[in-house]
Amino acid sequence: MWFLCVFFHRLLDYRRPEVESLAELFGAFGPAEDGGRDHPLSLEWSLPENHHIDSPFHFVDLPSEEVARNIARRSLLVKGIYELWGEGATHNDLEKAIRCFPEERKSPYLKPESSFRIIVDSFGKVMSFQEQNDRILGLGYIPFKGRVDLSNPDHKFWLMEIDDYGENNGLPPVVVKRIFFGREVGAADRKLLPTYQLKSRKYIGPTSMDAEIAFLMANQGLAQPGKLIYDPFVGTGSILIAAAHFGAMTMGADIDIRIVRDGRGPDCNVWSNFEQYGLRMPLSLMRSDNNLPPWRSGLKEVFDAIICDPPYGVRAGGRKSGGRKLLKGVVDPYTIPEEKRLDHIPSTASYSLVECVNDLLELAARMLVVGGRLVFFFPVLRDDVAADPKFPEHPCFALIAACEQILSLRYSRYLLTMAKTGTYTEEISELARKKHLEFRENHLKWMEEGNLHSGVFAPAGSGTTISGKAKLDREGNKPKYRGKFV
Repeated sequence: MWFLCVFFHRLLDYRRPEVESLAELFGAFGPAEDGGRDHPLSLEWSLPENHHIDSPFHFVDLPSEEVARNIARRSLLVKGIYELWGEGATHNDLEKAIRCFPEERKSPYLKPESSFRIIVDSFGKVMSFQEQNDRILGLGYIPFKGRVDLSNPDHKFWLMEIDDYGENNGLPPVVVKRIFFGREVGAADRKLLPTYQLKSRKYIGPTSMDAEIAFLMANQGLAQPGKLIYDPFVGTGSILIAAAHFGAMTMGADIDIRIVRDGRGPDCNVWSNFEQYGLRMPLSLMRSDNNLPPWRSGLKEVFDAIICDPPYGVRAGGRKSGGRKLLKGVVDPYTIPEEKRLDHIPSTASYSLVECVNDLLELAARMLVVGGRLVFFFPVLRDDVAADPKFPEHPCFALIAACEQILSLRYSRYLLTMAKTGTYTEEISELARKKHLEFRENHLKWMEEGNLHSGVFAPAGSGTTISGKAKLDREGNKPKYRGKFV
């Protein structure tokens, strides 16, 4: 069944991948025979006539209204999904299309005992109340027999217009005006983001993930009741909060024991965030090093998804265990005296992005179930990605989606979604090692050319795009950043 899917005009690269992930979550593709798939599945999409890919209006083929309704209710970027009764370049064209729409599909929603509401919406212009009222009166040819209910109608109908604006106003170019009319099948939950916004959360830090991005990541990870979600860089728990909201069981780890254990006091920590929203508490929060994971060798394939934001910022650069300082008066510097164990903070060393991501892929390959998902951010230089996209690879995983979030004219980060396609073996481990060495060599060459600097990217989840300031050169331009990427 073809539906009209209307998106919010933000995070444009994330829109279709989120719908496709939710379609898989709600069974649009049918069950996988072996618990996993060798290649990503996708929905069939099309655009209205003369519409750009960035248009908020898309047509999507879904198996049923129930699937469409579930997707719309859970999605962060879908404004609504509609059964389209007609479209046209003018209101006369729209009337002809609606009259041609099958009566047997219209009549169940036009009965006298039902209530309805007509909502007028526009994209690219603002309509006055009088204009909206005129549009509704112009639909008099539709034989509505029920009563009007503006607060809680049985059926909602939408008249949507997209204006023939120019191409220089920041909106996607549209050649001709288009008008749509349809019945609402499902709509987004408008209360979700205001409820979980960071400014009202008890415990946050400088790298706390924005609520919208955290929920998008949880959707990409297919979080749902009965699933176990793990975040190896848990921080203040934003990603786990989103996963727990959707009913998943959660676990987290962080190398900084002060974040995991202490927070800012007994009533302001990761646990109090879950308590604030009435969510199920994490099964465990650990002090753990992603470079030296604590899992026993016999423990395998326990997580349904690993969702995280590896450290690459200035204020929260990557760290791993190492660089231990000698303790005065201790013969063995690696033995912690008993009286110091409770408050001891282990020493750490710098942790490069390439090494961190490789360890993450190895962890996911061992610990994810077949068919499970790995969702994480990876920063890039935009020019290089546009010319030849290069993302970390692993023989256990297939890349499902790569969604760009633009940080500046030169820099972006991509949300990578990977699905585990096979069981981890020693042969795969050796092949993965070779892929890592090749990727590391290319990445080091890239850094040596002066493409990246440790101060370029803001910490993950922050509202800033670029950390640090650069003085202008003689021509009034910012100089290129040079150096190494943490």
